[in-house]
Amino acid sequence: MKHSMLTRAAVAGLVLAVSQAWATSDNETVSTVSDQHSVAVTIYNDNLALIKDARRVSLVTGANQLAWREVSAQMRPETAQLRNLTNPGGFRLQEQNFDFDLLTPEKLLEKYIGREVSVIRSHPTTGVETRETAIVLSTNNGVVLKFADRIETGVPGRLAFSGVPDTLRDKPTLVILLVNEKAGPQNLELSYLTSGLSWRADYVAELNAIDNRLDLNGWVTLTNQSGAAYPNAKLQLVAGDLNRVRDAQPLPRSVMTMAAKSDAAEMQQESLFEYHLYTLQRPTTLKENQTKQVALMSAAQVPVKKEYLLTGANYYYTGQHGDLGQKMKVGVFVEFSNKGEGLGIPLPKGIIRIYKKDSQGNAQFVGEDRIDHTPKNETVRLKLGDAFDVTADRKQTDFQKLAGTTRTNYVFESAYEIVLKNAKSEAVTVTVREPMPGDWSMVSESQVHTKAASGTAEWQVKVPAEGTATLTYRVRVRY
Repeated sequence: MKHSMLTRAAVAGLVLAVSQAWATSDNETVSTVSDQHSVAVTIYNDNLALIKDARRVSLVTGANQLAWREVSAQMRPETAQLRNLTNPGGFRLQEQNFDFDLLTPEKLLEKYIGREVSVIRSHPTTGVETRETAIVLSTNNGVVLKFADRIETGVPGRLAFSGVPDTLRDKPTLVILLVNEKAGPQNLELSYLTSGLSWRADYVAELNAIDNRLDLNGWVTLTNQSGAAYPNAKLQLVAGDLNRVRDAQPLPRSVMTMAAKSDAAEMQQESLFEYHLYTLQRPTTLKENQTKQVALMSAAQVPVKKEYLLTGANYYYTGQHGDLGQKMKVGVFVEFSNKGEGLGIPLPKGIIRIYKKDSQGNAQFVGEDRIDHTPKNETVRLKLGDAFDVTADRKQTDFQKLAGTTRTNYVFESAYEIVLKNAKSEAVTVTVREPMPGDWSMVSESQVHTKAASGTAEWQVKVPAEGTATLTYRVRVRY
């Protein structure tokens, strides 16, 4: 019988006849999660977490080889630090080895290249089993076995192994060589940094009928892909941009649906260096390959300002262009202040998704935007999209070069007309924002502007319901 590769059925039929449950040295002390009396997890924004795993382990006097099982598969072993909380004196670390080569049928076969295995066959009619010894020659693209009188490929039956090599573990394990003065149970704490744990803030808001207030709920979305579980963990989150030597790989994002009102008492925050620390007020379990959401904050009836914004460009102030756009989109923004009941706390960066109820009372999604880390009392500004019923036509009505022969002494004067159209059944106010190049001055205008910044002119134009409003202005630009 010849096979070019190891099939799934063959892998499933492998028999691991081992003398011990898992590979350990005779003098190895094994610590499992059953020894754990507490675990603390601090997760940072950038796919990084600090684990503090406290266990009670019995040690002998003198040299100990401690196998600390069920650590994160993405542990950064150079950051691991083991402390003896019971008897720190006379406790010395000598060596640490992170064993992440995990036990699988394929890995076991690889480790047995050049070694003997037992091949077990069952008679198809009688069911009688026979055993035959073979040497594993290769596992590349299939299994090659050498019997006493022949060579076969594939797995002609079930395989039995005499043991599990010391280099294979069923779970990620940190093996620590240490010297201990006092024998007996010891309280040990292993701390380390790991990838595979991340968090982000997600916010869900609902606008009221007239778009002047919203209810806001904040959620922390946790993702554990570290290869380990953290039962009943003390959970803390650090919001801020830490400087790191290496780049982190971002985790895939998932879309959160409309969530219910959150319990604002779930998280408490405090300052930590130049960052903010959020602490969950109860233990929680982070299962392996799990996404979990925990309430961060909740605020009701938050005052909101809605804005329609038409933004121009500065290129058409230095040349002749004529028509500059028809049915131009007008952006829709909402903003609120991070203060008041339920707010007034540092908001971690994340995405705010906005909903609004339709005439049937069903919440409909109306837009989303990303916010950066936002201190208290700062303004949160969100772009939700472009207005459907509010548009603009812009054109240049005049252009003159008044003076200058080079780019450093040109003087231009140009005039513009912006017609704003409103198909809505209620009046709206549109902010027209024009970036002005060079040294500019307004020559004439149909409505007084404000100088929002050194290079920006703004107008607040009221547009009647199902009507239009026209803004005209002439500006002189010097270089």
